[in-house]
Amino acid sequence: MTPKEKIIAAVDIGTTKIVSIVGRKNEKNKLEILGLGKTVSKGVKRGVVLNIEETVSAIRSTVAEVQEQASLSLKDVFVGIAGQHIKSIRNRGYLNRDSYENEITKEDIQVLIDDMYKIPIDAGEEIIHVLPQNFIVDNETGIKNPVGMSGKRLEGNFYIVIGKIASANNIAKCINRAGLNVQDLILEPLASSEAVLTEDEKEAGVALVDIGGGTTDIAVYYDNIIRHTAVIPFGGNVVTNDIKEGCSILGRQAELLKIQFGSALGDLANDDKVVTIPGISGREPKEISFKSLAYIIQSRMEEILDAVLFEVESSGVKEKLSAGIVITGGGALLKHLPQLVKFRSGMDVRVGYPNEHLAADTLEEANQPMYATGVGLLLKGCEHLEKSENRKEIRVEQNEQEQEQEPAEEVSRNRYGIFANLKDKISNIFEENDTLME
Repeated sequence: MTPKEKIIAAVDIGTTKIVSIVGRKNEKNKLEILGLGKTVSKGVKRGVVLNIEETVSAIRSTVAEVQEQASLSLKDVFVGIAGQHIKSIRNRGYLNRDSYENEITKEDIQVLIDDMYKIPIDAGEEIIHVLPQNFIVDNETGIKNPVGMSGKRLEGNFYIVIGKIASANNIAKCINRAGLNVQDLILEPLASSEAVLTEDEKEAGVALVDIGGGTTDIAVYYDNIIRHTAVIPFGGNVVTNDIKEGCSILGRQAELLKIQFGSALGDLANDDKVVTIPGISGREPKEISFKSLAYIIQSRMEEILDAVLFEVESSGVKEKLSAGIVITGGGALLKHLPQLVKFRSGMDVRVGYPNEHLAADTLEEANQPMYATGVGLLLKGCEHLEKSENRKEIRVEQNEQEQEQEPAEEVSRNRYGIFANLKDKISNIFEENDTLME
């Protein structure tokens, strides 16, 4: 691909913000961010689009900003999908091959993956991702990559992510109305994982927790394989709402309080510090202590973390997660949150920044936990295009091989055709003789 073709765009449609981001891989295989636009999201709730017009307007705004920064026109974009409707199942497929002698190829694996897209699911749902877990070749289990092996029967265990067709269609509708095409829909926890997790963490075992405004996304890895994904319908917005109601203040004031003075651990907050909030429409100002604010935040964050830990437990590999938990997303910047997560889970915790795959001279603004999903969508987009290119190359090679074989096949057909004609003529002679004898 030429450098221009390698430019990839993504749109992260979140509950609190909509982000458009453009980048490309450099010669060192690192991601350069060429443009980043962000605006407030008003038409999305808990990861699901509820107001098409407002969402379209926000997408147009961010895309225009990015196009101006990067001095290019966007057409195809990769888009994230999340929401409470996302669910997952596990399934096994198999393929009986013609011969032991032929090696297992990428095409064989692709046949298994394509078959998984045909499994029966509930009405109104569609399969978003089919993720290979491991493979079995002639009863030899635990194979990660069977390409090049010999065997008659190939089996595969797959992790299948399913979502509502209506939600996916609404996202696509918003993108199309903004004058863009959806190149692929990508599950947001997978995108965030790609941006902030290292290969060592995925091998050792790690749980990624992306705390957004409306949802908290979870992805659990062990032995470099995705073991579990989940989307919890709670995020930073419920914390803000609790502060608003607990302190009887406006929503925007509650958000500022959370960001500037909030803490996830009430015991570590200062006893003697207070913040003064202006009264509504000339009323007397209110004084809120840091400690009271912290306890409000802590109680809600503990509820979210309990749901997170339940999902981690459901993965079946909680005891094997040597790398612990990585928290990312806008909510990860909450003061003392890593300490609270470590206290509740008993696991190692770090805040995940999307700097693992970013070029050194890229936009500094992009290296923030809140942009982890956007950066991850670009990385997944690069991976998607590389796979598409590989498939095209394989098809070209197969066509060339078929064309080379055609002359030989024609010769054999001609030979058999001659014998067939002779056979027909001889049989006709005998038939004529039989009729004469009668």
